[in-house]
Amino acid sequence: MNAPITPFGRNPTGVDLRAEIDRLRKEKNAVILAHYYQDPVLQDLADFVGDSLDLSRKAAATTADVIAFCGVRFMAEVAKILSPEKTVVLPDMAAGCSLEDSCPPDAFGAFRNAHPDHISLTYINCSAAVKAHSDIIVTSSSAEKIIAQLPMDQKIIFAPDKHLGAYLNRKTGRDMLLWDGSCIVHEAFSETELLKLIALHPGAPVAAHPECPGYILDHAQFVGSTTAILEWSIASPAQTIIVATEPNIIHQMQLKAPHKNFIGAPGADGNCNCNMCPYMALNTLEKLYLCLRDLQPVITVPEEIRLRAKLPLDRMLEMAAAVSSTPVKGD
Repeated sequence: MNAPITPFGRNPTGVDLRAEIDRLRKEKNAVILAHYYQDPVLQDLADFVGDSLDLSRKAAATTADVIAFCGVRFMAEVAKILSPEKTVVLPDMAAGCSLEDSCPPDAFGAFRNAHPDHISLTYINCSAAVKAHSDIIVTSSSAEKIIAQLPMDQKIIFAPDKHLGAYLNRKTGRDMLLWDGSCIVHEAFSETELLKLIALHPGAPVAAHPECPGYILDHAQFVGSTTAILEWSIASPAQTIIVATEPNIIHQMQLKAPHKNFIGAPGADGNCNCNMCPYMALNTLEKLYLCLRDLQPVITVPEEIRLRAKLPLDRMLEMAAAVSSTPVKGD
């Protein structure tokens, strides 16, 4: 009988979870992926750390039989869409996403039917079923390039993130019809508390994710995807940088630029942890061990949905490649 797992990384029989995860990784021929927003413990033992789409593409290029995705459900679904022959497991099936939750497939399908003269540019942070209703999937790093390739008179629905959509409207001069969804993490940042932090660190630039509301982006010196924020923060000459995205990305910043001071942008009262993703936090070392041991919870995507969802993903990759030789990264 398997002994229960404790919060301290060992079970009562003395099993070393990290050693067991390494053993199971080899035994199951598994690749472990960790998004930048995951707990640093998971980042440090992963084979690849990065943005959601980039991770799925890297996993697809491996000979692994199993993908253990330390992230959220829509990310694991993308991995399954790109690697249907592999077993994809998620440490906690409850690890969802507020953007995904804000855009139910049936409601989105009805919305699309109500606007037949619009094409749908859909942010990758959505379910496979919503992707299947879409024309082109975009990431925060590819969206502007893809919009630039569409005729100015083409009517566009942008879903599910209204803040990213509003940012893109301002950047491109478009008037895309925006679905009313948002990320609870990026909406948690307080403009008042951010201004206090800027005053405490004069000259420190702000790097922000475009899922943030406009009143946060207005104070940012750099706006970009998680990978872009990471790369910019490392390359910047600034020694102190304020980071307005999920704060676990700071772990990678500190690893790559230990001489710098990275400060997470504050939430509503300046001290709360409301800017940490509660869904990402559901994945733990213990749950990763169990999902590798049992190959559960397993991600399934019906083949009809998978093929329909893959089409707009492929269109994104083709359109992004048309304007850049740089590999497309995710969010």
